[in-house]
Amino acid sequence: MSKRKKFVNIPVLTHLAEESKDWTYENPLAPGHRMCPGCSIPPIVNMTLLEYGKDVVTGSNTGCLEVTTGVFPYTAWTVPWIHVAFENNPAVLSGVEAAYKAFKKKGKIDKEIHFVSINGDGGSYDIGFQSLSGAAERNHNILYICYNNEGYQNTGYQRSSATPIGAFTKTTPVGSKVVGKEEKRKDLTLIMAAHEIP
Repeated sequence: MSKRKKFVNIPVLTHLAEESKDWTYENPLAPGHRMCPGCSIPPIVNMTLLEYGKDVVTGSNTGCLEVTTGVFPYTAWTVPWIHVAFENNPAVLSGVEAAYKAFKKKGKIDKEIHFVSINGDGGSYDIGFQSLSGAAERNHNILYICYNNEGYQNTGYQRSSATPIGAFTKTTPVGSKVVGKEEKRKDLTLIMAAHEIP
């Protein structure tokens, strides 16, 4: 007689949405996320968002923060959070902020809502720079946070334009011909200052 494998019966998780209404956390980013031990992103997110309370809409693009805090059906977010494509988080939050202003002007919303865009260096310095620059040029009222870990860490540590000169990454190996990344790091702060944001 052959032995059959027994599979664990996992109950359907649809009840979580109803139960989660009673869950309370002090922090906007709840414990149980999958960030690397010692990572500075969770305390930065929590300290920043605690300033705004629950009247905040936040978004992040695909990157370390998104893949470790927003995997369905589990999420560490206790405030409204939008996951968007790598290149367009500032553009999406610009649209949400513009819609909020329109609703507020029509008297359909009366409370103050704040908007926070949280992105890695790949989504800020490189792939998402055009939407960041556009949001700044249009003067959208969005707090923009770039957590700069100096490379595309989520996909195995490739260089970005935030990677410092001489750094070793998978795409800038150190050897007899190349001594690491040969280009200087882009000065994103100086570039954003050139937008002359009020």
